[in-house]
Amino acid sequence: MVTALITIAAIAWICQLAFGGWQIHHFNRAFDALCQKGRVGVGRSGGRFKPRVVIAIALDDNNNVCDSLMMRGLTIFARPVKIAAIDGIPLQELKPDVIFPHDSPCQNALSLALKLKHG
Repeated sequence: MVTALITIAAIAWICQLAFGGWQIHHFNRAFDALCQKGRVGVGRSGGRFKPRVVIAIALDDNNNVCDSLMMRGLTIFARPVKIAAIDGIPLQELKPDVIFPHDSPCQNALSLALKLKHG
């Protein structure tokens, strides 16, 4: 009985490692593509038991958003997605509370991504 539990735990741990690596691979590919488009700012919010949010924005030479990605979730199944609503918006006009009015984790992540661009 104990051997079966240890085996199940080991298999679950190996699956977690494999799927986590797969998730990181997908994020890194999306992030590399974003970095090719311009200067990039990244912000992350979340906690231990709340869905984490990572937002990255790419700015062109005129400080307009030329691309973005957002990854949110608690599990290894979260995938990076584009934030179409902010494409082409000038940096100074990005207001996290307007873009994500009812989503404070996304507001926090976007705020952090924008602060990196001012520095």
